[in-house]
Parts: sequence; C-alpha cells; structure tokens
Amino acid sequence: MDKKKVVVGMSGGVDSSVAAYLLKEQGYDVIGVTMQIWQDEDEFTQEANGGCCGLSAVDDARRVAERLEIPYYVMNFKKEFQENVINYFTEEYLCGRTPNPCIACNRYVKWEALLKRSLEIGADYIATGHYARIEQLPNGRYAIKNSVTAAKDQTYALYNLTQEQLAHTLMPVGDYTKDEIRKIAEEVGLMVAHKKDSMEICFVPDDNYAAFLEKERPGEIPPPGNFVLKDGTVVGKHKGITHYTIGQRKGLGIAMGHPVFVSEIRPETNEVVLGENDDVFTNVLYANHLNFMSIPDIETEAHLLAKIRYSHAGSPCKVIREGEDRVRCEFEEPVRAVTPGQAVVFYDGDYVAGGGTIC
Repeated sequence: MDKKKVVVGMSGGVDSSVAAYLLKEQGYDVIGVTMQIWQDEDEFTQEANGGCCGLSAVDDARRVAERLEIPYYVMNFKKEFQENVINYFTEEYLCGRTPNPCIACNRYVKWEALLKRSLEIGADYIATGHYARIEQLPNGRYAIKNSVTAAKDQTYALYNLTQEQLAHTLMPVGDYTKDEIRKIAEEVGLMVAHKKDSMEICFVPDDNYAAFLEKERPGEIPPPGNFVLKDGTVVGKHKGITHYTIGQRKGLGIAMGHPVFVSEIRPETNEVVLGENDDVFTNVLYANHLNFMSIPDIETEAHLLAKIRYSHAGSPCKVIREGEDRVRCEFEEPVRAVTPGQAVVFYDGDYVAGGGTIC
C-alpha cells in the first residue's frame, strides 16, 4: 500500500520542523515547502526579523529538510498573499477597522492556495506546526480542537477554515507543549530547537503600520482629524484614524488630566471618540462573514464561549441569528474593547464551533 503523501508548510521555525519530523516518524511520505509570500524586504530586515517568510526562513527550513532527508521546495504565493492579505489589511485600516491578517493568510494562502497546489502534485494532506488539533466529530463534521497547552493554543486564528480544508489537514504539534516540541527538536538534532518565535506581523516587522499603509496606499491615508467625546465635543486633534484602535490608551498624544481610551472610530466623519475605561466595555457585539465548524449553523440561538481576540480567555455568551450572514452576541458579563474588524470565535467545549468578523 502506498504511503499517504503530506506537504508540510515549513516556516523555518521549531514547530513546523518538528511537525515534519513527527509525520515522517508516523510513516507519511513528507515533502517540505516554504511559502514565498513576502520577499521584497532587504536582507538585513529578513535576517533581523526571522519571521515566517523571510530568507532566513528558507535557509533554516532547507537545512531541517536535509537533516530529515525529505524533499524540499520553495513555492511562490506572492500574488495570492498580496490579493488576500495585504490588500485586505490596508483596506480595513482605511475604513477605520482593525484587521487580523493572520486569519486571512491562514484561510486563503496557507490553506486555500497551498492545499490546491499540493493536491495538484498528488499530495493527500497538508500539515502545519500550529498548536491545535483536528477531529472528525460524530456528526461527520471536522473541527479544530484546543491544543493540549493553553499557553500556545492557536485555534482562534483557524476558525475560518472550511470543511474541505480540514479534511485534508494534519496538525501533529497540537498534542504537545512548546517545551516538549523544543525537546524533540533537540533530541533529533534540529538546529532550530531554540529559535525564538516570531511575534509581529511578518510583513510589518517594525510594527509601524502607518508607514506601511503610506507605502502601500500613497495619497489615500485619512488626514488628521478631531478627537471628540461621545457627545461630539471636540477635545483635540488626532494624527489620522489609521493610528488608533479600540481600547487604546497609550500614544494618544492628548492630556485630559486623567486616563482616556479610544472608545469608537468614526471613519465617515474622520473622528476618534475618547471615553473613560467604562466606555470600552459592552455586553453586545455583532458579527458577519460567518464560518461554522463543529456545528453546521446557528438557526436560532446557541449558548457558547466567545473569544474576541487572540489573548482573550473567552466569555460565555448567547449567540442569536439575526440575518443570513449576521449574528448578535449577548455576553453574560461585559467584555473590553470589542474591535470592529477583529474576529469573534465561538467555542463549544474544546471545539471551535465557528466565528465571524466583528462589525
């Protein structure tokens, strides 16, 4: 019987490197692939950044593949990345929302584009080094399940994957803690065993979003405008709405005599609304662009746990269907800094039930 073939997306980091090793040990025919998605940066930036798609990633991934004695290729996905991640990222900021590019990259590049190309070359699966697990449930549906380690759980950024994508995906790292993964890498002689994790958005390594937006969309950046209170009282000048996000307190450049927070961004009037800490808490949010995973849909309402950002522990809520592509979430306790453009992800126990974009 032929071995099942799996293409492992290798970022040059320890997680995807160990994923390739584990799958080879499990008897799969493993092919390593690094996705070339953001390679117009200079070499210094790439080396300093060491993110998931710089030149150092290719060098490290190639060395790991040699060590594991698996074939290795670099595939160019720049076009898909530009269309589905960069264009989306800039458009959301220009509209006064705060995007989540990693979620878009996962759905449309790391899965849609890589899976399509992998199936075309005869692979049965793709695999990644995410800290998450995939299971097929008794109802027949595939779902992402929390990893064994809450500290590194990456399920939030994967809620948007389709049933077809999940059916062709392996995630061997989700059964281990980060320390265990580093130990395995050390034991099998992988030189990336203690490579640090990349934390920033890979295509904005210096975290200067405003400069990146100006470079990508020259002449389109919203100009400075007014800081206002929620009743419309003007209290100062802001640098432009792309510089702010909901809940922000630092870097506002305005002295009110007490701490103030961004409570709303109004792109139609180019205003940034400031308020007290209480003003950034709410019991209700709305979401669209829905995707369901462990459950096929929410026809009326469901009681679930919701995460409104990657670092959020999750809050119990009632999710109510309001339209063809819209739900209302009512939280038992107020949640802080609900941010349009970010994802809300629903959990049913350990499983991702689905999610959407906060609107």
